[in-house]
Amino acid sequence: MTENPGILLTLFAFLLTIGVLVFIHEMGHYLVGRWCGVKADTFAIGFGKELVGWNDKRGTRWKICALPLGGYVQFAGDMDPASTPGDDWLKLPPEERNQTFQSKSLWQRAAIVFAGPAINFLFAILILAGFALTFGESVTPPVVGTVAENSTADGIGLKEGDKIVSIDGDSIARFTDLSREISIIPDETVEIAFERDGTVIAKEAKIGVRIEKDRFGNEYRIGLLGISPGSVERRDVPLWEAPVVATRQTGEIVDLIVTTLGQVISGRRSVTELGGPLKIAQVSGEQFVAGLSQFIFFVALISINLGFINLLPIPMLDGGHLMFYAIEAVRRKPANPMVQEWAFRSGFALVVMFMLVVTFNDLASFGLFRAISG
Repeated sequence: MTENPGILLTLFAFLLTIGVLVFIHEMGHYLVGRWCGVKADTFAIGFGKELVGWNDKRGTRWKICALPLGGYVQFAGDMDPASTPGDDWLKLPPEERNQTFQSKSLWQRAAIVFAGPAINFLFAILILAGFALTFGESVTPPVVGTVAENSTADGIGLKEGDKIVSIDGDSIARFTDLSREISIIPDETVEIAFERDGTVIAKEAKIGVRIEKDRFGNEYRIGLLGISPGSVERRDVPLWEAPVVATRQTGEIVDLIVTTLGQVISGRRSVTELGGPLKIAQVSGEQFVAGLSQFIFFVALISINLGFINLLPIPMLDGGHLMFYAIEAVRRKPANPMVQEWAFRSGFALVVMFMLVVTFNDLASFGLFRAISG
C-alpha cells in the first residue's frame, strides 16, 4: 500500500496542476486577443496580493498572486465583468480605443472568450495523443468472457460469447463503452440488449453496486454488471490516428462529466460526491506519488473538467459571456447593461455558493466535522 503524500508534496502537486492549467487557459485568451489586436493590461496567475511581477515591452503586467485558485487576463478597456463600453471608454483616444476589447467585432470577442476553454481541451487531447502513441490503444469487443455468480449478468442469463449490443438504447461498440456506461449507474434499472447466435435479446436488469476503496482510503460507488471481457487486444496507434483516438477519449470523458452532473441535478447522485479545491489538492498529491504517467493523465482530466466548467452558461464564466454574445447576435444589439450587471452578480453568487458547498464536502470527507463533534 502506497503511503499518503505529505502536506508539502501535496501542496506542490496541487500548485503545479492548477498553475499549469490556469496558465494554459489564460494563455488561450491572451494569444487570440493579441491576434485580434487587443492589448492585454494584466496577465495574472492567482488572485489577491501580487507576489512577483514584471512588465513586458507591450506594456502587459505579468504577475503571480498569493491565492493560486485561478487567474485572469485583463484586456484594455475591460472595465467591468460584463465588458460593456462606458463613458471612460468613449473618452479614450481613437488609437487606444481600437486596441480595447469592446472595439472588436462580435465574432472576435466570442473567439477571445472561447479560446480559454478550447485550449484546455486541446492541451488534454495532446496529452492523450501522447499516451496513445506511447502505450497504444486497447481494443476489446463487448463480448462476455465469464459471468460472476449471483450477479446482475447471471440474473438475466448472460453467457460466455454473448455480445452486448446496447444499454437503455445507447449502443455499445467496445467493452470500455460498456464499463463506462455501467459504472456510473449503480443501483439503477436499465434495459440490456445482447446478441446470441444472431438473435438480439432485451431484458431489464438492476445494476449491482460495488463499493471500492483506493489505496489512499477513498470510497467510490461503482455500477457492476458482473462480467469480464472475452479478449483484450492492444494495437499500436500511428501518428496520424493519435489525435483521433485522443479526441474520441476526450469526448467520452466529457460525456461522463455530463452524465454525472445530470445525475447530481436530478438527485440520482448526492451533491456530497462533488469535490472542490481541497479534494483536487489531495488527489493531485496521490497521483504525483503514484507515478509520472498517472499524474500527467490526472492533469489531462482536470484540464478537460476546467474547459467544460468554463463553458457552462453561467455569468462570470466564459460560457456566460458566450451566452450574452449569442443573445447579441440574435437581437443585433447587446443585452441591456443593467440586465448584464445583475446577471453577472447572480453568476458570481452562484459560483461562490458552489465553492462553499464543495469546500464543505471536502472538509467533511477529510473527517473534520466528525473530529469536532467527537
